[in-house]
Amino acid sequence: MSTPLTIALDAMGGDNAPRIVVKGANIARRRYPGVRFQMFGDERRIAPLLRRMPKLRNVISIEHTDQVVSNDAKPSQALRQGRDSSMRRAIEAVRAGTAAGVVSAGNTGALMAMAKVALRTLPRIDRPAMAAVFPSQRSECVMLDLGANVECDADNLIQFAVMGAEFARTVLGLDNPTVGLLNVGTEEVKGHEAVRQAAARLRERQGAFTFHGFVEGDDIAKGTVDVIVSDGFSGNIALKTIEGSVRLYTDFLRKAFKSSLAARLGYLLARRSLNKLRARVDPRRYNGAMFLGLNGIVVKSHGSTDAFGFANAIGVAVDMAANRFNEKIIVELDKTGGDVPPLQAEAAAS
Repeated sequence: MSTPLTIALDAMGGDNAPRIVVKGANIARRRYPGVRFQMFGDERRIAPLLRRMPKLRNVISIEHTDQVVSNDAKPSQALRQGRDSSMRRAIEAVRAGTAAGVVSAGNTGALMAMAKVALRTLPRIDRPAMAAVFPSQRSECVMLDLGANVECDADNLIQFAVMGAEFARTVLGLDNPTVGLLNVGTEEVKGHEAVRQAAARLRERQGAFTFHGFVEGDDIAKGTVDVIVSDGFSGNIALKTIEGSVRLYTDFLRKAFKSSLAARLGYLLARRSLNKLRARVDPRRYNGAMFLGLNGIVVKSHGSTDAFGFANAIGVAVDMAANRFNEKIIVELDKTGGDVPPLQAEAAAS
């Protein structure tokens, strides 16, 4: 990397902090030798871990704080009482410009609330959205919003489409990603008013992505499009359904291979292929949900991930910052005047 980056880390967020945060940073250090880290948390717990990682210690600074946002804290409570927490101070480092992005495995609601207050949204973005990458039959796809906004209007969905397409270009390396709106059917008359209005306006929009139209739930796994756009209510349900289905399938497979001696022998013969399958759907590979639309890079790691997963979340932040992701979103929103004028949108939807 030609320009050194600094990533702020909430060392105390997550189920196994600060151990997995420190180990994850050490993995990321090897992947991204030009990156430095600001680690916010309890120095008394962090310093002993760093003594065993001298090379990481050379590229990291510890910013001590005793305060931690608990996993069960309400966002309003975290805003009022967590001003000196490891999470808030890591976010403030992005606001101050000393860090290019922040990664936390802590309380999702608190992280979003603090980031919105401290960083605000980008110009012409009404609401930030949570986006993540999923495996599909074709390759990989991006989905947003995954729970940040329960209710969305057409403008929000269009903004999500623009941000999701840019996210796909940055993370998946796609020049012209395809975008679909999650709906209850693919026909133009299906869905509620906001979804139909957004679709009509996206069909007329000139931008650096191709609008596919409506997609259904099974299109997520098929990989029908590169970017799936949804309101946070439907997106979060889809996310939890996918996670639950993977766990169910894994549990069934495990029990099947333990059911008899022949099944155990079959497992030994198929082990190499099963390991490939496990690696393909390993949630740690896709760890790191991005809060798109904020005036700063904010990445949410899964709270129960291990060091490998946390390192991947750091990688998302590095990719976003190194590729000037937010600047590209602003440029894309400004192209051709942004959205289709309301009267055209209404005519297209009728």
